Amino acid sequence: MNKQSKKLRDMLHCAMFAAITAILAQIEIPLPLVPISGQTLAVGITATILGSRKGAVSMICYAAIGAVGLPVFAGFSGGPQVLAGPTGGYIIGFVAAAFVTGCILEKTRFTIPMAMLANTVGMVIILIIGTVQLKFIVNLDWYEALAAGVYPFIAVGFIKAFIASWIGITVRKRIMTANHDKDFRNIA
Repeated sequence: MNKQSKKLRDMLHCAMFAAITAILAQIEIPLPLVPISGQTLAVGITATILGSRKGAVSMICYAAIGAVGLPVFAGFSGGPQVLAGPTGGYIIGFVAAAFVTGCILEKTRFTIPMAMLANTVGMVIILIIGTVQLKFIVNLDWYEALAAGVYPFIAVGFIKAFIASWIGITVRKRIMTANHDKDFRNIA
């Protein structure tokens, strides 16, 4: 495969996972300040399958598409005001979480237990970055910020980390087994 074809394939992978994130973002449970959504599940699946660099690029694409106004964020929202608002830190955290999750898997092994660990670390990164922005944008004290931005998401976060790990590792292994993409082993 020549260099240009590989670049195109990599761009398509990143775009496809940005689109998957946009779709899963619409699955949400409304809460007062920050909804529970499928976005974080998509971040974990993306990083587990694509690895650190392409996972992060995919999340940058997702955030950029939403920032220009396309309604890809939770609740069919979009625009720079979302990134600058109370939930924007979570979306910004997706980039760091995808990168770190992918790095952990690349440095260890692509197995469900390691993916669970990596996705849990990713979840913590998203919650930290999101809660810090939530605190300052809404002018909450730390207890209120944690109560609104972390505590409601802990249990569901572990469930999503497990689902992302299982789906991500299963899909990655099936692609490699099917030899559908000979360069998939080097996708990260």
